[in-house]
Amino acid sequence: MSFVEYSEFIQEGDVAIIFLGHDSMMPIKVQQGAQTQTRYGVIRHSKDLIGQRFGTKVTCSKGGWVYVLHPTPELWTLNLPHRTQILYTTDIANITMMLELKPGSVVCESGTGSGSLSHAILRTIAPTGHLHTVEFHQQRAEKAAEEFREHRVGHLVTVRNQDVCKEGFGVTGVADAVFLDIPSPWEAIQHAKSAMKKQGGRVCSFSPCIEQVQKTCEALAGQGFEEISTVEVLLRVHEVRSITLPLPDFGPDKPLETPTDTRIPSNASVLCKTTTPPREMAGHTGYLTFATKPRIHCLFYLQFVYFGLIMWI
Repeated sequence: MSFVEYSEFIQEGDVAIIFLGHDSMMPIKVQQGAQTQTRYGVIRHSKDLIGQRFGTKVTCSKGGWVYVLHPTPELWTLNLPHRTQILYTTDIANITMMLELKPGSVVCESGTGSGSLSHAILRTIAPTGHLHTVEFHQQRAEKAAEEFREHRVGHLVTVRNQDVCKEGFGVTGVADAVFLDIPSPWEAIQHAKSAMKKQGGRVCSFSPCIEQVQKTCEALAGQGFEEISTVEVLLRVHEVRSITLPLPDFGPDKPLETPTDTRIPSNASVLCKTTTPPREMAGHTGYLTFATKPRIHCLFYLQFVYFGLIMWI
């Protein structure tokens, strides 16, 4: 089992997601001889899990049943132990897209937190990319590194316990993208620029307050970043329901030629499927600020080389 590679069969030591319902799931570590208690009864790991396929429908001791799912970054986001406030899939999807992440990308991240975004980044940049993630809190950094090893993605990530605003990311000139989720991201913009490759690359900062965004944008502009923009992502899920609509009576189609009465009965109706917006919805999570490190244009570079040769001669 790996969060970046699909496995067909459940093995001892795997992390599996027990699916009881859309609003009820739990992660477990599969161990020989262990048991997991659910509201539908006991799941015996040796008998019910090990050797079974992921996605199997397992009958518990009380007769109820659950599904055993292969872990994914999306499922882990919904079930992970919270050490900090986390990012959810709505923001994560936009971050991975706007940072232009792909297999082989090198990414710098701070802070690691509970690892919600980290797992999504690792899935996107695998199998040849690498994530350099920095966490200020020592215990959180150690726990994150332990989880990455347990989820078999440790070879794709380097965890550092340091202050990114003072010490940077520990790498220079290698990152294709940088993500910041810290209280004062403007203090880390210079380090982000140093960690990025000499030409191009994208940076993203997540901040809950607009005052943080303003300072971050000023720092980005001061460091020469371009295409600076800020977005707020709000998820609005519509509910599907059936409604009955009355059919209007517009009279017969051809009143002068039709001998029979084709009028619609007064009580005629039709059953339709429609959607309605939610009465309540998740509100503000944070602002996502994106920027691009400028590229050296070829013409400018050739002019620079040309004048350099003239000065040398």
